[in-house]
Amino acid sequence: MGLLDGKVALITGAGGGLGEAYAKLFAREGAAVVVNDLGGPRDGSGADTSMAQKVVDAIKAEGGRAVANGADISTMAGGQSVFDDAIRHFGRADILVNNAGILLDGSFAKMSEANWDKCLKVHLKGTFCVTSPVFRWMKDNGGGVIVNTSSTSGLIGNFGQSNYGAAKGGIWGLSNVLAIEGRRYNIRVWTLAPGALTRMTADLQRYIDNPGAALGPDGIAPAVLYMASDLSGDQTGKVLGVSGPRGVREMKMLEMEGWKPPHSGWKAEDIVTHASEIFFSEENKMAARRF
Repeated sequence: MGLLDGKVALITGAGGGLGEAYAKLFAREGAAVVVNDLGGPRDGSGADTSMAQKVVDAIKAEGGRAVANGADISTMAGGQSVFDDAIRHFGRADILVNNAGILLDGSFAKMSEANWDKCLKVHLKGTFCVTSPVFRWMKDNGGGVIVNTSSTSGLIGNFGQSNYGAAKGGIWGLSNVLAIEGRRYNIRVWTLAPGALTRMTADLQRYIDNPGAALGPDGIAPAVLYMASDLSGDQTGKVLGVSGPRGVREMKMLEMEGWKPPHSGWKAEDIVTHASEIFFSEENKMAARRF
């Protein structure tokens, strides 16, 4: 018995890297998989459906079930295509992993409008385009699990990735809302912040203090299987960070209890007076209220 027996999983950007690892692991655990990948280089240019098909062939060679989809998920038609293939070939859409992405890095002072727009279109709009039909199906058919891919670049920040960080931060915000709206329909929503050595990140490893500690895709995939399976119970609205140096850990926003000013008559200088109640410090961080 596999952890995903009888389930149908849709995985975007699954022609290589993290998505490929998810697809193969899910298939081994009994899921039928829609392997989506536009193909082409990491900047989002070009297309090559052979990437997705190669993964499908590998899954089938192991006795699994899978179908390739080469749609551009940054369009509504492309997102609908991924869902339609799941229904057409397997009749269900139980799990969605939004993993597809591109990199167009550059410092903010040098960021072009084209690179800003394209990065947000693939990451943030792409997550919307694929999730939209799947969420509606899950709403009407007993629920499911959605895993959205954010990044520490969006949750914490990273030099040279203003477009990528903005998109990944937006995905986290979208996930928070989906978790609230989906709860009543048994739709569980997770956010993943992975740190892995893949084609997307290979040339960034020189900036890491200990690149040898980086995980490959197979080192991230078990966490996604946990989120998508019954192992995670009824948990929803949570963020898991998974990386070699930091391991597997939940990530949360924290909020100080705060200072409550009068409705009128207070001054900017009062923030200085009450700074210990408003701002985090090593002494007061334990007093934070966790979301």
